[in-house]
Amino acid sequence: MQLNYKEIITLGQLKASGYKSKSIKDELRDNLVEGIKSGKETFAGVWGYENSVIPQLERAILSRHNINLLGLRGQAKTRLARLMVNLLDEFIPVVSGSEINDDPLIPMSRYAIELIKEKGDDAPITWLHRDERFYEKLATPDVTVADLIGDVDPIKAANLKLSYADDRVIHFGMIPRANRCIFVINELPDLQARIQVSLFNILQEGDIQIRGFKLRLPLDLQFVFTANPEDYTNRGSIVTPLKDRIGSQILTHYPDDIETARKITEQESRLDLRQSDAVYVPDLAKDLLEQISFEARDSEYVDAKSGVSARTSITAFENLLSTAERRALVTGVDKTMVRLSDFLGVIPAITGKIELVYEGEQEGADGVAAILIDDAVKTTFPKYFPKINKLEKKGEDTPYDELLHWFFQGEGFELLDEYTDEEYKRALDDIPALNQLLKEYQPEVSKEDSYFLKELLLWGLVAYKKLNKHRFEEGYQFKDLYGSFINGI
Repeated sequence: MQLNYKEIITLGQLKASGYKSKSIKDELRDNLVEGIKSGKETFAGVWGYENSVIPQLERAILSRHNINLLGLRGQAKTRLARLMVNLLDEFIPVVSGSEINDDPLIPMSRYAIELIKEKGDDAPITWLHRDERFYEKLATPDVTVADLIGDVDPIKAANLKLSYADDRVIHFGMIPRANRCIFVINELPDLQARIQVSLFNILQEGDIQIRGFKLRLPLDLQFVFTANPEDYTNRGSIVTPLKDRIGSQILTHYPDDIETARKITEQESRLDLRQSDAVYVPDLAKDLLEQISFEARDSEYVDAKSGVSARTSITAFENLLSTAERRALVTGVDKTMVRLSDFLGVIPAITGKIELVYEGEQEGADGVAAILIDDAVKTTFPKYFPKINKLEKKGEDTPYDELLHWFFQGEGFELLDEYTDEEYKRALDDIPALNQLLKEYQPEVSKEDSYFLKELLLWGLVAYKKLNKHRFEEGYQFKDLYGSFINGI
């Protein structure tokens, strides 16, 4: 129904318009039904959940359920809850001045009932936009019942000269003020058990009790809770009767493939346009960056129960571009390209995002981050070059013999961090065997991407223990595993 929100400003005009009240759960359901029928994407910008989480979430909305999104950090739980706002009607009418968004046709607060009783059809109404119908509270141990439900306000009682027995002295908490809205409680297990108990009646019967006042307020809310499975054993738990009152519990997950992870990173990265224009990033570099998070989720050094947030890749990507940008600024050029050696710059983004187990603590956070980068290189390498077997027959020829021989005979090879692009390219082009391997196994690669592939080849041989890589203050040095020792003899 199309209503002229600017012209309808009284209860009488609202009645004459034919407006009919609707609960928020019916509102969400009806708009979702229309969206599905018309083929409209409900949760745009959330990748990897198309065949798992989103269908479950849509079923929960169709069932008019309160929802618990259960998953590790960085799995878009809060993003999903915020996108539910798009399923609300654009505007809803409320009694003007109401603290709890009273529906003019079904008033429930004392203020709204008395106002309508006094002014009748002339009672003023205002319109609430859907963007203002989202409330969010992070559950912390210091949250009180007064914060969520409400309490007696002595200042109000004194100003209005009211007895504490009068329900007008009540100051409503966040939940009553979110009436007819979506209310999200993040990290629910962090909420103390006694506070969780205070939610029972609101979820089931819709009424609240404040300091002995028996208020039959049929609050109309769509609750969305988020929780981390680790919290059930680490810090707290969701009390069983509360879980029983939550209609649907939906498990979220991390991206299943590199392509999906890349979409998320590219969408969420906050880059300066000048940075994006100045730094060229090969697709291989983007894939390698995402592979680091996949390696971390399977690493023996990282606490799997804690998870590895999607924010790891997002902030690492931002750091990667900043590393290349800084080099361009130092060397005085306008444009540059990402190098594999630039991945040293993403280590600070990784170390702050992963929780280490005991073995990881022994290695140190920076050490684990470096291991994860090497593991990502090792996993990516066989997609572009012949696989290196762990065990090889004695005397058997391999595609890498000529390149390894070049290192055996030489003094090593250095790639300095602040090489200009010309110096960087010249250094890699001066290894004939490297050029030949690329020509043989990646003949279609563009000239621009070829240098990152050359570096990948060197790092891959290090990962498979065919070459030695040493980090020094100005850059990286690649050497034969035993050649320099033998030559010294």
